[in-house]
Amino acid sequence: MDDDTGTGTRTLDEFWASENPIFARKELLDIDYIPEEERIIGRDTEIERVASSIHPAVEGDSPRNTLIYGKTGTGKSLVAKHVTQSASEFARNNGTGMGTAYIDCTQSSTETRAVITIARELNDPEKTGITIPVTGLSTDEYYHRLWSILDALYDVVIIILDEIDKLQGSEILMQLSRAGEAGKVNECSVGIIAISNKISFKETLDERILSSLQDREFVFPPYDANQLRNIMYNREDAFKEGVLTEDVIPLSAAIAAQEHGDARKALDILRNAGEIARDQQMEIVTKNHVEDARKRADIDRFAQLLDGQPTQTKVCVYALTLLTEQSSDDEFSTREIHEVYSKIAAELGIDSLSQRRMSDRLNEQVFLDILGRTDRVGRGRGKGVTHLYYLLEDPDVIKSVLADDSRFNNFSDYLVT
Repeated sequence: MDDDTGTGTRTLDEFWASENPIFARKELLDIDYIPEEERIIGRDTEIERVASSIHPAVEGDSPRNTLIYGKTGTGKSLVAKHVTQSASEFARNNGTGMGTAYIDCTQSSTETRAVITIARELNDPEKTGITIPVTGLSTDEYYHRLWSILDALYDVVIIILDEIDKLQGSEILMQLSRAGEAGKVNECSVGIIAISNKISFKETLDERILSSLQDREFVFPPYDANQLRNIMYNREDAFKEGVLTEDVIPLSAAIAAQEHGDARKALDILRNAGEIARDQQMEIVTKNHVEDARKRADIDRFAQLLDGQPTQTKVCVYALTLLTEQSSDDEFSTREIHEVYSKIAAELGIDSLSQRRMSDRLNEQVFLDILGRTDRVGRGRGKGVTHLYYLLEDPDVIKSVLADDSRFNNFSDYLVT
């Protein structure tokens, strides 16, 4: 087996038998890892506020519904999971039947899929005799089985709906928040913690849902560079002693601080830096590994966002990428993007969308945080609003991701001119 450094080869048996010279407890750097409270940095106030909202639950009473806002990597999911896990353990030790369920709405993005996931997480079929098939039932029947599970097993449940803005429709909020009032459950209280990256999420809800939620709202601020450094120093034991050079953590923190205080990215970079050093059969992690890890993290993030997007969407993004690469400007109007988009579509041999329909595709990518948009109001009567779009990632990163699609390999810069 070739190694990536060109320094030699190892058989698979040698690879399996080799000692990991870099990591001691790599799980400390995983996004899904819920650390001990002393490892959670800079979120004491937020922990206390969320705990205050759900405090009645540990006695089996109805908790307050809670909405948490904040940019990616500000600890929203971590705090919600940590607080509910702690509450569940306390409640269990004090005789309260408390259940918790975590739903990633990017994965369970429809009402039916979310209800199925909640029911499967909370169900104990040996005790309830209830099955939750992954398909084949109506949404109403899945709700009916969920209510039966809650009444059979729990005094109270708290359901975390992470990235709630990715969920198609908001009917589930009405169903869960009114379950007791509507007589769907009689023995169990239901609380919701909804998490969103978009502070405007609540504006998308209609009045009846807002009325039934009666929620508390908390905004999580970005971490500053000092907090990011402390977060990583508190997880330094993920690595073997002496593996990290002194500049690795400060540099990782500085990079993440530039990305709006994203602790998730900081840990991604640190983990990737260690993996790169390990793959190179090095025994220390240096700032050069951090720089390489930053590039890898950017590419991985964008590849994940674009994965599965239709060709028309990729062409829209590619058009904006070429414009950005060849211009001193950062923002471009729909008309400017459509001109380049049409040339790419013609060279690909696909139908060219109208400017309006292409604009709809661009707006979808703004919603998914692939692109950014500025709305500029024109002066004078009838001028209206001009939408200007810009990249949220470096053009080289986008082009490297799109290069995995062979259809984009033969375009040249002349398309812009």
